Amino acid sequence: MSMTDKISSAEIMGALRSRLSKISETIDQQEASVVTEVGDGIAHISGLRTAMAGELLEFTSSANGRSVYGLAQNLDQDEVGAVLFGDVDSIKEGDECRTTGRVMDIPVGHAMLGRVVNPLGQPIDGLGAIDTNHRRPIEFKAPGIMARQPVCEPVQTGLMAIDAMVPIGRGQRELIIGDRKTGKTAIAIDTIVNQKDTDVICIYVAIGQKASTVAGIKETLARRGVLQKTIIVAATAADSAPMQYIAPMAGAAIGEYFMYNDANGNPADENHPGGHVLVVYDDLSKQAVAYRQMSLTLHRPPGREAYPGDIFYLHSRLLERACKLSDKNGGGSLTALPIIETQEGDVSAYIPTNVISITDGQIYLQSNLFFQGQRPAVDVGISVSRVGGAAQLKAMKQVAGTLRLDLASYREKQAFAQFGSDLDATTQYQLNHGAHMMELLKQKRYAALDVSDQVIAIFAAKEDFLDDIDLENVTLFRDQLAKYMQERHPKLREEIRDHKIDDDMSERLKTHIKHFKEEFLKAHPNKVAEADVAQTAEDNESAVADTEKETGQE
Repeated sequence: MSMTDKISSAEIMGALRSRLSKISETIDQQEASVVTEVGDGIAHISGLRTAMAGELLEFTSSANGRSVYGLAQNLDQDEVGAVLFGDVDSIKEGDECRTTGRVMDIPVGHAMLGRVVNPLGQPIDGLGAIDTNHRRPIEFKAPGIMARQPVCEPVQTGLMAIDAMVPIGRGQRELIIGDRKTGKTAIAIDTIVNQKDTDVICIYVAIGQKASTVAGIKETLARRGVLQKTIIVAATAADSAPMQYIAPMAGAAIGEYFMYNDANGNPADENHPGGHVLVVYDDLSKQAVAYRQMSLTLHRPPGREAYPGDIFYLHSRLLERACKLSDKNGGGSLTALPIIETQEGDVSAYIPTNVISITDGQIYLQSNLFFQGQRPAVDVGISVSRVGGAAQLKAMKQVAGTLRLDLASYREKQAFAQFGSDLDATTQYQLNHGAHMMELLKQKRYAALDVSDQVIAIFAAKEDFLDDIDLENVTLFRDQLAKYMQERHPKLREEIRDHKIDDDMSERLKTHIKHFKEEFLKAHPNKVAEADVAQTAEDNESAVADTEKETGQE
């Protein structure tokens, strides 16, 4: 061997150092233990001293070798209490449990649009697997004040009673509250349907509902053409309490993906705007009951109405995730519509008062109004939007400014009028005007009105064009007026959408509405007017007869 073939020790050391520097292997530490007790979707594991609150735990079933995941909840001195997800019945006493070192996350992405998933992000609609490349934690810290901007854009529901008096803005949290079967879900579904031609992605979270009800909602959204921009997260009544507990957080996590990322799935910034999302939590009362069941099974101390002490914190950290991000962060938004069911209209119960204090306003649905045929049954007395006119078009803010006061005055006069028959002309006018305004606010399911048509209808009512129309024809007048303006005056409708109503627009509106009203009354003459004509003729005949009689006597 020649001298040139010899390898020096320095070269060997250099080659070894080069190879070693490229090794990036790390030691993965996991603590393992065994399940000591399991039941009702709750597992108790001995030891696990390094487990963290909210950490994902991996259980291995001795029966079939499959993995089941759980969430660490109670961190006691000698054991950890965890809630189980998935095939919970396969986990038995003595099965192995390991820490994972990560929080619970779920798959998210555009591929979920049009699908029905469970709170773990797994498809349950029988349409095959969902191909997603992103994951998000179900619990995520809400953005701070500096990362947000004030709510300034409206989310149009298509329902005049809401868009005019309790407007919802992008990034707002507006509570829908009322007794069972008063139309809470109907308002939420109508709002989703009304987003068909907008850039808002919708997420409907069904908590503790029958699977048949969820299937019916899916079919409705498909028929209305909005399913392809909607994701349904379903934790049905047949699912365990832990699944119902995480369902709203899973819905928020899926929504945050669209808010924090642009259309291509890249992080949003000033040049890449984030998306706009509407999330409906239907309903948080059932989530609270599921959390109470979980907590009592975990032997946590019960508080008011047997709910755990941190139930307020559970809902507040969920709803705080709804926001309107600053332009620097992409300007995306997450709008939350939580639903709460009351018992006999009791809004002073524990969960209703909690969520009312967390949200930016509430739409209160009253049973009495519902049974009287006022649909949507919005009680304008205690319904409020704390964002208000900032989430309205200028023209809507202008015409709807005194609408709430007008209706409140009508309610007061209506109650007073029951006790007296002699009413002065002003009171009679207010009662008649108020009755027509209430009739104007009635809308059928899936009969959304464009915001410009809402403005025109309210303008017509404020200018007393409706007061001499038969009550049963008011909604027909409103709908046909909208059609008339769409067909004959589309330019004026667009002006109303973009600008405040000035004197010129006001005069043009009055002229067009007056012309339409003349045509409408020809096709639908007032019964009151016919009766008045008949009565006048009868009175004239009677007067003539009396005159002839008196003349004959003379």
